[in-house]
Amino acid sequence: MVIPRVVVAAPSSGAGKTTVAVGLMAALRRAGQVVAGFKVGPDYIDPGFHAVATGRPGRNLDPMLSGEELVGPLFAHGCEGADLAVVEGVMGLYDGALGTEGFSSTAHVAKLLKAPVVLVVDASAAGRSVGAVVQGFVAFDTEIRIVGVILNKVGSDRHEAEVRAGVAPTGVPVLGVLRRDARLTVPSRHLGLIPANEQQTQAEQAVDAAAELVRQGVDLQAVTAAAHSATPHQTTPWTPEAPQSSADVGARPVVAVAAGPVFSFHYTETTELLTAAGADVVTFDPLVDQLPEATAALYLGGGFPELHAEALSANVELRKQVAAAVADGLPVIAECAGLLYLCRELDGHPMTGVLPATARMTSRLTLGYRTAIAATSTAFFDEGRRVRGHEFHRTTVDLDTDVQPAWHLPGGVEGITLPHVHASYLHLHWTATPDVPARLVAAARERAR
Repeated sequence: MVIPRVVVAAPSSGAGKTTVAVGLMAALRRAGQVVAGFKVGPDYIDPGFHAVATGRPGRNLDPMLSGEELVGPLFAHGCEGADLAVVEGVMGLYDGALGTEGFSSTAHVAKLLKAPVVLVVDASAAGRSVGAVVQGFVAFDTEIRIVGVILNKVGSDRHEAEVRAGVAPTGVPVLGVLRRDARLTVPSRHLGLIPANEQQTQAEQAVDAAAELVRQGVDLQAVTAAAHSATPHQTTPWTPEAPQSSADVGARPVVAVAAGPVFSFHYTETTELLTAAGADVVTFDPLVDQLPEATAALYLGGGFPELHAEALSANVELRKQVAAAVADGLPVIAECAGLLYLCRELDGHPMTGVLPATARMTSRLTLGYRTAIAATSTAFFDEGRRVRGHEFHRTTVDLDTDVQPAWHLPGGVEGITLPHVHASYLHLHWTATPDVPARLVAAARERAR
C-alpha cells in the first residue's frame, strides 16, 4: 500500500474531526488532488459529507463489522485512482468497542493502515493545558505516530499564542489553527447530523466553508507531507466478487435498493457486492417512486422513516406493490428502517403490512455493536449463523406472539422473518458475509425465471 494517507483524530467527540476532515478533503481536492475519504466505524452520515467534499463515494473502515483482515484491503479498494486518502476517526482516538481495550477505535485502524495521525484539539476552553493533552495522547500508545496538531475553535491571536506555547514542548508541530466560524453549523437531530442527501445545498455550503477555513488556517503542504510519510504496507485490494457457488450464468435480475431521504443508510460496498453477484441494481425513492420494473428482489436499508412516516404512508401504490410482491414470494432483506417499513404501521401511519408487527418512536437510544446468531433459517441465513452487526435507532417494534425471529441477541430475540424475508434492526457490513448478497441475488434470479 503506497497511497499517501493520514488519519484525522481527536481527544474526544465534539472536537471538530468532521469539520477538519471534510475541510481537508475539499481543500486538497480544490488544490488538484484526487482524494479518497473514509470514516472509522459504522457511521453512515459523515461519509455522505465526504462524498460531497471528494466527489467520490464515502466509505467506512470498521474492524468490528468487517474483521481486521479486511480493513487494509477495503482501504486499498476505496483508494483506487486516488492521490491521497483522508480517514476521519470516531469518538476519541483510543475509544473503541466497550470492554475491548480499544478494538475498532481510530487508533486500531491507524495501526492497521500504518497511517500517521493528525490530532484535532478543541482549544476553546483551555490555553497552555492543551500541551498536556497532546503530550498525554502521544505517550499513551507509542505505536501511534501523531505527526501534528490542528487547533480548533481558537478565539484570538492572544489565545493562539498561549496554546502554541503550551504545545511547543511536546515537539509535535502545529499544522493549523482554526477560528470559530458559524458557517460550519450543520443542522442535526436525534441520530446526529442531518444526512447530506436531505440538505444538499446546506451540505455543499458547509463543505465549502470548511474547505476555505482549512485552506486559510492549515498548512496543506505539511499535511500532504505527513500523508506521504506513511509507512509502506503490503496488502491486496478487496474486490467485490461473489462466492463461486453463486456465480450462476444467466440474465441479470433486478434488485431494487431503496434510497432517498428515508433509506440513506447503507454502505458503498453493498451495491458493489450485489452487482458483482450478478444483479442489475436499481435504486428508487419510496417517498415518491413505485417498485422498479421487473424487480426480482428488494433491499431496504436504514435511515429515518420515523421522520417521514406520513409521506411514506401516503405512497399507497408502492405500499400495495410491496405487500403484493412479498405475498407472491419477493425476496427481501430489510435493515432497521426497512424493518419499520414492512410493519403494519409506524407511529399510527399505515406501512406495507408485510410483517405482523407495529413500530413506534421512543425517547430511548439503542446503540452499539451486537454479536447475533440467526434464530431462523431463511433464504439468506441458516439457523445458527453467527454475525456481527450494529444497532442505531430510537424506535421499537411490538411483535405479535407467533412471529419467527431473525436473531438471538444477548438480551433476547430480535427481528422478524418469513422464508424469503429477513427483517431486523441489525446493520451488517456485507463484506464480512459476501454469501448473503449472493444469496439474495440467487433468490432474485430464481424468481425472475
